[in-house]
Amino acid sequence: MYWFLDGEFLLGGLVSVIAIAIQALVTVLVIKVGRVSARHLSPRRRMVTLLIVMGVSGTLLMIAHVLEVAVWAAVYELVGVIEAKDAYYFAFVNFTTLGYGDILPAHRWRVLGPITAANGMLLFGWSTAVLFAVLSRALRILRLG
Repeated sequence: MYWFLDGEFLLGGLVSVIAIAIQALVTVLVIKVGRVSARHLSPRRRMVTLLIVMGVSGTLLMIAHVLEVAVWAAVYELVGVIEAKDAYYFAFVNFTTLGYGDILPAHRWRVLGPITAANGMLLFGWSTAVLFAVLSRALRILRLG
């Protein structure tokens, strides 16, 4: 009756919130980097500047995703969802919604995989939006768009 209060959903929700917090912190960092870069954008070297701004933004967001997967993997390992040696791989497969299915979680924790996938889809979409916003702003400042 109260399946949503089951430990699996509560744990999945908690880890999702932690991953969202990581994403939010990195988004703020990307915005700050973008603002600092905007002050130093060189109209003479527009393409190089654009490549640097986008490269730094993409790298920071990718680091965020690696950390978010690490949080999921640590929780998987901590509660015994999967063997420790496979935790990061299993978390990454779920987070990216790749879903190989070559490793199965402990039966009690099987809903954590889809929760991880939903969290990953949300955060990858968020990163896409941030990259688009950074690109749009950089193009406006450099008058390339």
